[in-house]
Amino acid sequence: MAASPMSASEPPDGRLYPTRPLLAASVAVIRDGRVLVAARARPPLAGQFSLPGGLVEPGETLAEAALRELREEVAVEAEILGLVRPVEVIERDAAGTVRRHFVVMAHAARWIAGEGEVGPEAAAIRWVRPGELAGLSTTADLDLVVCGALRLAGAPPRD
Repeated sequence: MAASPMSASEPPDGRLYPTRPLLAASVAVIRDGRVLVAARARPPLAGQFSLPGGLVEPGETLAEAALRELREEVAVEAEILGLVRPVEVIERDAAGTVRRHFVVMAHAARWIAGEGEVGPEAAAIRWVRPGELAGLSTTADLDLVVCGALRLAGAPPRD
């Protein structure tokens, strides 16, 4: 098998040129009709607003992983309401080889505590209404996940 092309700045942690899709979980936290979004501080998709989330660790449920990542990334506590939808992130290099492949299981949650804090993984934090997403650079399908999360929370999507 040929070696995977990697830049010197990318860690050899299996996230680049994976042998299979990587499972991740994220969470749309609902608070007073607004959703918490964070600008990604690192690749992939650095600078784009998304939901807090990350890889599921062995032994964790999807919901546990989503809540752990929420605490670690932005210091917010929430209660899971349910699964919204899967989001697939597939990035190919110039030769067409899969460079990254994540399957992110997006959840909806109700806010409990914490205003949100920036840190190594979140360059900026915002509580936004669904209509405000159009003015931000966001990850793919964020608007669909947010609308689904608001429906699960019983809060109709509104601008």
